[in-house]
Amino acid sequence: MALHILDEANRCLECKNPTCIKGCPIGTPIPQVIKLLKENRLDEAGKLLFFNNPLTTICSLICNHEKQCEGHCVLAKKGNPVHFSAIESYISNAYAPKMVKGPAESNKKKVAIVGSGPAGLTISIILARYGYQVTIFESKDKIGGILRYGIPEFRLPKRVLEDLQYRHIELKGIKIRPNIRIGDAIGIDDLFRDGYKAIFIGTGVWRANALHIKGETLGNVHFAINYLTNPDVYKLGDSVTIIGAGNAAMDVARTAIRNGCPNVTCFSITEKVAASDYEYKYAKLEGVKFEYNLKPIEIREDGVLFREVRENGDGTYTELPDSDVFQPSSSVIIAISQGPRNVIVNSTTGLNVNDRGLLKADEHGNTSRPGIFASGDVVSGARTVVEAVAHSKIVAESMHKYMQGLPEE
Repeated sequence: MALHILDEANRCLECKNPTCIKGCPIGTPIPQVIKLLKENRLDEAGKLLFFNNPLTTICSLICNHEKQCEGHCVLAKKGNPVHFSAIESYISNAYAPKMVKGPAESNKKKVAIVGSGPAGLTISIILARYGYQVTIFESKDKIGGILRYGIPEFRLPKRVLEDLQYRHIELKGIKIRPNIRIGDAIGIDDLFRDGYKAIFIGTGVWRANALHIKGETLGNVHFAINYLTNPDVYKLGDSVTIIGAGNAAMDVARTAIRNGCPNVTCFSITEKVAASDYEYKYAKLEGVKFEYNLKPIEIREDGVLFREVRENGDGTYTELPDSDVFQPSSSVIIAISQGPRNVIVNSTTGLNVNDRGLLKADEHGNTSRPGIFASGDVVSGARTVVEAVAHSKIVAESMHKYMQGLPEE
């Protein structure tokens, strides 16, 4: 590990008004965790982390720390912040093997979790703590959702997900039904028929957004979410044009570099990238090139035709005349975010969606149909993992109160 964890912990100023907590979407009690570590109370620190955030081993690796806990550290104003990401990773991974407790006493109530991404996993773990009989319905062969099929191995090793599945899912008695998509052979109404007291929908956003320009159906064109699901099956050639410059585009670019593509270029319609500064710097370090203020006009078999644009300051762009430039490449990957699939909505009555196809749910996760709850990307659109976990903690408590007949606060 690059940092000596205890030395890093000793840099904490133990602020009376810890701004690091304010910067954490899930409110991790950072000073308390660090204090326990310095007092050689590692197990207590680990318990505190996992109770607050069931996905702490994951968030310690992939959170946007530069804008969250570490970005709000008072030491960051004049120098280097306390790198809590490294501290959290060390504590959570050291304590995880000690988590061998079996299922809680069953309360005999069944809960269905549709989708096993960050939101679904969080809901499952919290409700299992209360003794609910939880079953996860996952459309893919393994759990994890975007964690497994959208984040590269070099950022989130699969062993972390396997350990989470063993300690938080299998040991707690949570059942998994893989390779089944609710809305096909089995629908929401079938789940209620079979005695599930509440249903959670956390299916994420897996439908790639399209550019709707000429050439998008050509054989050399791919979508980021599809590529990241299984990059080994793609033959990209020796040069790749990536349309988009967000964090997903950085994952695509860095994965393509690792898979042997020597020439990778990201194109941004703005004058700077949308990705986090860390991800952008890592991509540049690894050889990814960047071009700015260019809008794709047409995709061809041998590359992409771009047009220079000027930002108007209100989210719109003006195309500049006589500014077209052709970028030759063997493959093109479109990375402009994703939207929700509509299988469940189309097969279920009473579920309302907004104009983007996202499920409508209130702050407690209640959808338009009683007993059906939702959170995560399928409600908010693509957001960060820790934001999904934080809101799903609230939704889990709301589901618990609903199934116990308790009023929401």
